[in-house]
Amino acid sequence: MSDTEDLPEPDRLDGAPHPRETPRVIGQEAAEQAFLTAHNSGRLHHGWLLTGPRGLGKATLAWEIARFLLATPPAAADDGLFGAPPPPLSLHIDPDHPVAHRMRALSEPGLFLLRRGGAGSADSERDKALREGRFSDYIRVDEIRKLHAFFGLSAADGGRRVVIVDSADELNTQAANALLKMLEEPPARTTLLLLSHQPARLLPTIRSRCRTLRLSPLSPEDMAAALAQAGAEVPPDQVEPLTMLAEGSVGAAMRLLNNDGLALYREMLGLLGSLPALDRARLLSLSDSCAGKGKDDRLDLLLTLAGQLAARRGPRPPRPRRQHRPGRPCHRPLPATAESGLTTPGICGNSKPLWPHCVSNPDLRAALSAPQRKSWQIASQGQGPGPFMPQSSMKTRLPPTPGNARPPQPPQGPHGNRTSSCRGAAAGKKAPTGPFCTKC
Repeated sequence: MSDTEDLPEPDRLDGAPHPRETPRVIGQEAAEQAFLTAHNSGRLHHGWLLTGPRGLGKATLAWEIARFLLATPPAAADDGLFGAPPPPLSLHIDPDHPVAHRMRALSEPGLFLLRRGGAGSADSERDKALREGRFSDYIRVDEIRKLHAFFGLSAADGGRRVVIVDSADELNTQAANALLKMLEEPPARTTLLLLSHQPARLLPTIRSRCRTLRLSPLSPEDMAAALAQAGAEVPPDQVEPLTMLAEGSVGAAMRLLNNDGLALYREMLGLLGSLPALDRARLLSLSDSCAGKGKDDRLDLLLTLAGQLAARRGPRPPRPRRQHRPGRPCHRPLPATAESGLTTPGICGNSKPLWPHCVSNPDLRAALSAPQRKSWQIASQGQGPGPFMPQSSMKTRLPPTPGNARPPQPPQGPHGNRTSSCRGAAAGKKAPTGPFCTKC
């Protein structure tokens, strides 16, 4: 493909192979099976959106799919003399396959890699910045226009062509609109693989024209296998805490290993454990280890771990039992049991103080103090809540008494009215006068 050798590689992590050099993706069997099922059914969508947090293996899966599509010939219209070949059972392609060799060398004519170029406004500035490793913050529309020349070339080896956009989140407005036109009218036998860490940032029209493959975080077992494939040596006892801090992301785990993230996190926990008597010397030593030239990655990791530490909440301490305050009754409900001493459901099971209007046992009522007994008498006579009873509890907690009880209701009629009979029910239809129920 043209000019691919001049493109930068901002997605390459230090100490880890590039996704195109990784033979297979680990821990994403569901996404692999979903794409393979669509391919074998003959209904392969032209646009695929690979989503998930950064570092889960979206780029590795995209390169694996590209190798599979370019190395697997499309099914013929007829079955031939010996019948149709069996459908593939895996996306894996032998690393010694010619397509795999060409893709590792970025010389496969059926593949186009779309990613950020060098920083600068002029072409000479971009080429110089690219050689120096200074990348643009977004993908420009000029990079999208190179796709027209790619699609204008004659397809070879079955006619398949694959485009990898790494990542679609970095497209500016003009580039996103230009890519949308290609998604609306895709060339024949072309598959576009869009990588997105935050799909909400994409245009809704781009998301609607792509089929989504969402990748999930890795388990500790898959994390150990992925790190071993990347060439990282991790002790077995550090795999689980590394997976927890990296939140199941292989890229984040490699970043932690490169910057000694586990030791940095333990140091942060030690500082927080020394509160409120903060160890200033220890704090200054930690800040010095993240300051200075060439330590930007460690400083970013420190801020990331600080955010994760602030977001994590340990088990809440047990809630202390509310103590009774003099002159204020307790609101804690308690059923009528032998332990509480109440014959009917009450509000407080302790003897001091009791809700006066909830004490139906004469023995307990006699145990009330003089102010509480007076408050109960006032409430019983319907003259107000009294000094020990809040006004808000009058309507909901007072028992029926001569002072606050509702008037007796008349018996209900055959149709549910409040009279002894219903004229509408007796006549079989509505009458112009007389009491009627709601059903009439």
